[in-house]
Amino acid sequence: MAAESIGHNCGLFGIAGHDSAAYLTYLGLYALQHRGQEAAGIVTSDGERTYIHKALGLVNDVFQPEVLDRLPGTSAIGHTRYSTTGSTTILNTQPIRVNYQAGTLSLAHNGNLTNTPRLRTQMEREGSIFQTTMDTEIILHLVARSKAAAVEDRIVEALGQVRGAYSLLFLSKEMLVAVRDPFGFRPLCLGEFEGAHIVASESCAFDILGGAYVRNIEAGEMLIIRKGDIETRRLPQSVTSHACIFEFVYFSRPDSWIYGEKVDKVRRRLGKHLAREHPTEADIVISVPDSSNTAALGYAHESGITFELGLIRNHYVGRTFIQPGQERRDHDVRVKFNPVEGVLRGKRVIVVDDSIVRGTTSRLLLRMIRDAGASEVHVRITCPPVAWPCYYGVDIPTRKELIAAHKNVEEVRDYIGADSLGHLSLEGMLDAVEGNGDMCHACYSGQYPVPPDDDLSKEALERR
Repeated sequence: MAAESIGHNCGLFGIAGHDSAAYLTYLGLYALQHRGQEAAGIVTSDGERTYIHKALGLVNDVFQPEVLDRLPGTSAIGHTRYSTTGSTTILNTQPIRVNYQAGTLSLAHNGNLTNTPRLRTQMEREGSIFQTTMDTEIILHLVARSKAAAVEDRIVEALGQVRGAYSLLFLSKEMLVAVRDPFGFRPLCLGEFEGAHIVASESCAFDILGGAYVRNIEAGEMLIIRKGDIETRRLPQSVTSHACIFEFVYFSRPDSWIYGEKVDKVRRRLGKHLAREHPTEADIVISVPDSSNTAALGYAHESGITFELGLIRNHYVGRTFIQPGQERRDHDVRVKFNPVEGVLRGKRVIVVDDSIVRGTTSRLLLRMIRDAGASEVHVRITCPPVAWPCYYGVDIPTRKELIAAHKNVEEVRDYIGADSLGHLSLEGMLDAVEGNGDMCHACYSGQYPVPPDDDLSKEALERR
């Protein structure tokens, strides 16, 4: 299941035009903590200079009150990190701040570039020195190399040379720039709070402030925010948007808006479609908390089978997929989930979850449910089998680690110990995401909107 091995993206938050920029950015990152738990950072600007603090750890640990007091200014960008390329070290934390001939520039990035090896090798041959192993640093090198006069023109020129997935926040002394790649792989939205403009990966970061969601930032759109005004530009590359559908299935919080749609509504539709495609006789429907909660409600509503809380999640344990070794992973699953025997005993149970990756966590969890007395266990998954790695910012394992790449559905069912196993079809999943046009489903179909360079392989990539 997704909790076993799929890492989140990173979380971005930015604000321009508020005296409490650092504190509000801290709150925004706190709401986006689910998108990354390895490190956090904030850069602020007072119009004359920029200030930075970043460290490994959770947002609440990294930003104590005395730290926020050392981050003055009315504009800020922040980043909470889960890595997909590059090791987890303090050097690889974001935002990255550099000084170059045009001044000081900071950058926070969510996504993955697909032509990183070629660009980095070329730059190193030409004398560039890299301080990190992140592809994010490549973008700053390209900005610094540009001959354009205006910072925003430098950014456009730099982005014309990279390929892949990026939602970006730039901060200089004078302005904040927010931009999504032309395919729109990763989410980014615009809001407002007390006259300030705010941007974030998900709208839940606005809610914690009491701010308002304004709109989705479009694929290939760049917002330049300075002196209280917003200028909108389009990147010159013109392609069809391919927003990541896995954001709806798993990553984003159900109370968020992404890509212009409420996540909760999409997940309920996923559950309803799943019930239509894979009905079965059962006594109760349960979810694997928390990402499948609303999908399980949709399944229960459509099927007419009672929804129950059959698994309780302990929120004070680290994510199982980042722990080394299967023995540690098994231990953490037992710590993380506890079956409710009074709900499960003697019942035919439908377990709704968002995905199966390696299958090891699913196998252990189903054994725990059976040990609690369930008479039958039927597994329903709100997406097709995950059979291909992601090159656009999602830490999906190598193809050899994905159980669906080597076993058919019946073989997976037997491995995890379910009485039946049903996956939502690709057509059913896409139909549940109404009005979003083409979406990226490469991890299910192997159809990559931006093929990676030949020398970019998941086996060769370090985990961020």
